[in-house]
Amino acid sequence: MRSFGKTWRAFALVVVAALSLSMVGSAPVLAADPPQGPEGDAFYTPPSPLPEGGNGDVIWWRQLPGQLGARGYLVLYRSTSATGTPIAVSGRVLVPTAAWTGAGERPIVSVASGTRGIGDSCAPSKFQPDYEKPLFIDAMLRKGWAVAITDYEGLGTPGTHTYVVGQSEGRSVIDAVRAATRLPAAGLASGGPVAFSGYSQGGGGAAWAGELAPSYAPELDVVGITAGGTPADLTAVSQFLDGSIGFGFLLLSALGLDAAYPELDLPDYLNAKGRELYETQQGACVDAVFGYAFGHIADYTTSNPLAEPDWQARLAENELGTRAPEAPIYLFHGLGDEIIPLAQAQELRSRYCAAGVDVQWATFLGEHVTTLVFSAPDVLGYLGDRFAGKPVKSNC
Repeated sequence: MRSFGKTWRAFALVVVAALSLSMVGSAPVLAADPPQGPEGDAFYTPPSPLPEGGNGDVIWWRQLPGQLGARGYLVLYRSTSATGTPIAVSGRVLVPTAAWTGAGERPIVSVASGTRGIGDSCAPSKFQPDYEKPLFIDAMLRKGWAVAITDYEGLGTPGTHTYVVGQSEGRSVIDAVRAATRLPAAGLASGGPVAFSGYSQGGGGAAWAGELAPSYAPELDVVGITAGGTPADLTAVSQFLDGSIGFGFLLLSALGLDAAYPELDLPDYLNAKGRELYETQQGACVDAVFGYAFGHIADYTTSNPLAEPDWQARLAENELGTRAPEAPIYLFHGLGDEIIPLAQAQELRSRYCAAGVDVQWATFLGEHVTTLVFSAPDVLGYLGDRFAGKPVKSNC
């Protein structure tokens, strides 16, 4: 009996030690189920201070009604801002109602949305017309893949959206996957195959998620990335947009950078016309940008902030291609893209190829919007091949 007692005590100590170790890190194994959040816009206002936890932990959630062929969940989850501060980000998790019949765990695609605007009403989870839903999201669900869709920092939640700031967007895209697997109602297991996918602003978000994942989320099994119409070099994009039909996107970008890095002090550079824009367009959605076509930076400023060293440093900090994703990537662009210049996307391809990344590169005979449409079958095919474990084709 004494021998049995010693054995039992030793076993108990091992169990206690194992449970203690399981609590270390950003995903406590024994954490209680997250609570359901409030109705309406109150859902998007996080508790203050944020509850303790790690990146990707669900703060609260709510089931979304009326999701045809899928179970939908609205989530508020923890992430990290461009400057390393803990933040709350909202988003959606969509899971097909049909059982997964493929090998292994159900795949998850974290979709980085294209430009919606910077106002809270523009958040993808608030169901304004979603131009990506029929082309990509519905098709992904039909293939049996779960989909996580972030709203990004400040889009829905308090504060101005940090538009095209990759350091923030990439983390939001990654943590949407973590949140999906930490929401018990969704029934998604961690450890399954993951992909990041996006176009335009979302192309930047997906590529940034790919670059950050090896260090920020090494536990994720990222098997592929698709990024199209990607704003890889914000300096080159801003120079291209100044005076162009897409000048309104440059204005949104300036507001986004200023929101991410308040020390940049955008208002200090604005003339009267610029200050009026700054004060009235903090809630602008994407339709507003076309009212500023062919404008110039000089129309709104007393001096160009993008030429200043502090702005240049932050732009460089958010330039893709300075680190290599470990997952293979499908990069594509429209030959006639009038919003995001082709040359800087080609440079991103060259950087990735030089770093040994498996890159599949494609161009389409279209401008920005038509390329989104034309690319859908190839994007879905590429992701399907990665989830199926097929050999990667690179055309570096």
